[in-house]
Amino acid sequence: MPFLMKHRLIALLLGSMLAGCNALDKTPLPSITPENFFQNADDAESALTAAYDALQQAGTYGQDLNVVGEMPSDNVTSTNGDVYPLERIIWTPLTGQVGSIFQASYIGINRANAVLNYVPAIAMDTVRQSQILGEAYFLRALHYFNLVRLYGGVPLRLQPTESGESSVVTLARSTTDQVYTQIVSDLQQAEQRTVRDYGGQAANRTRAIKTAVNALQTKVFLNQQRWAEAIIAATQVLTSSLYQLSPTFNELFPPENKIESIFEVQFAGTADGGFLLPDLVLPSPPATYSFPKFNIPTAELLAYADTLNDQRWRFTGEVTQAGRNHASFVMATSTNANDNGPFVYKWRSNPNAFNSPDNYYVLRLADVLLMYAEAVNEQSGPSQDALSRLNAVRTRAGLRALVLSDVATQQAFRSEVDRQRRLELAFEGERWFDLLRYARQTLANPAQTHPVTALDIIQQMRGSRDPNYLLFPFPQTEVNNNSLLQQNPGY
Repeated sequence: MPFLMKHRLIALLLGSMLAGCNALDKTPLPSITPENFFQNADDAESALTAAYDALQQAGTYGQDLNVVGEMPSDNVTSTNGDVYPLERIIWTPLTGQVGSIFQASYIGINRANAVLNYVPAIAMDTVRQSQILGEAYFLRALHYFNLVRLYGGVPLRLQPTESGESSVVTLARSTTDQVYTQIVSDLQQAEQRTVRDYGGQAANRTRAIKTAVNALQTKVFLNQQRWAEAIIAATQVLTSSLYQLSPTFNELFPPENKIESIFEVQFAGTADGGFLLPDLVLPSPPATYSFPKFNIPTAELLAYADTLNDQRWRFTGEVTQAGRNHASFVMATSTNANDNGPFVYKWRSNPNAFNSPDNYYVLRLADVLLMYAEAVNEQSGPSQDALSRLNAVRTRAGLRALVLSDVATQQAFRSEVDRQRRLELAFEGERWFDLLRYARQTLANPAQTHPVTALDIIQQMRGSRDPNYLLFPFPQTEVNNNSLLQQNPGY
């Protein structure tokens, strides 16, 4: 059983105190306060559990970070009105996901802040105390990284609030650079404090260990175009004995602490620990009931993929047939339009009334291999070293290994990395974030072009390459409540 299930009741009680009643619709319990809760090592562990638990929220990895990472992109479409503003790129400060991600992320930040603020004063084993702090630094960095990519410079709240709010009522926004500086600093602290190995494959995927920190550092440095540092961080992961590519792509799904996993969000499949996304993307059956689904693969994506040879995209049979061999997507045939056509198939367990037990990949080895290849190419052009990492992903998919003459220029290599990231990580909540990163890279250096960027999608949907839509607006409730919070341009 994942460690998040331990001390569940205490974690939920603590979460009520730390998270905020307007987000969780719960009143903070008056009998539990920072002064009387953080007394011993068990309290420290329970506080950390509450911080991990925040990753399960609908506004974070339980639903919305994935939906926002896919719906604005060229990967997916939907007729569901709940995601229409994301697909058409007509979001506003009142759009649901704009508010839920912001609020849920600060709930997670507040829980990490509580650990960082109160655990140092607890008399306990100092080695374990430092490890707990390291994991909390990792979690805070992860939340701020998601926020800065979507909203730009956000308020930096580094102390816990005891008043119950999940917003940032009295803080002005920091600059994007200041937020990234804090993220990098938190990850440095996490790298110094986290363990290298918890002694078991499941434990090493459940909790943040040193190589998980390195993998997140790689992604952060890639977004900052700090290529050399991205290479160093990725190398720490790639030289670790803890990970290897899954023998087949299909074995990766559903996620469950597999050999390729570096860090994943753990879901128990229960009412207080279930994963919402599978019921939102799968046809019925196996989904609980029929309604217009989120994240439907686009015809363009299926035409872009090699559905004959690429094992990530090849399939046999339908979702209702036994012995099927699906990977990224599944075909379903139904007289009901809601359940007819292609659907995402990376999460497969019975959704159980929106409480799937499937986990969610945040970081996995193939992603790091592709980030390493990208960073090497951006720093110094194509090399055999970078190509070997790229080929590891291609050949696992059943595609032929490339030779350097196939990707002889920096631009050709960049385009192939872009292609493999799209095909490998489709529906895992990475595509829109990649397209944003590509757009920002090209804006900074017009010579560094990509086949598709977020600006191309914005042009397609809005009729102009409006760079304001590279960011979300701040939620209207936050702007109304915080006189110091300046709204993003264009909103």
